[in-house]
Amino acid sequence: MWQTLAIASVFFPGLFALCVRSLGWAAPAWSLKDRILLSSRLVSSVQATMATVSGIIVVLNCKDVTWQAEISKVTNRD
Repeated sequence: MWQTLAIASVFFPGLFALCVRSLGWAAPAWSLKDRILLSSRLVSSVQATMATVSGIIVVLNCKDVTWQAEISKVTNRD
C-alpha cells in the first residue's frame, strides 16, 4: 500500500506539471491560469477514471463472496 501511495504522490503532480508545460508549448496564447485550470481538470479526470475502474474491479470480484455469504445464512436457518 505504501508503494502505491508513493507512486501516486509522484505520478499525479508529475502529470499536472507535464500538462501545464505541454499546454504552454501547444497553446502559447493561453494564459497560465487557463493552462493550470485545464491541467487540474485533466488530472482530476484521470483520478476519477482510475477510482471508477478500481471500484468496478472490486465489485466484480466480490460477487462470489456476497453470494456465498447469503447461501450460508440460508443454510444456517435450516
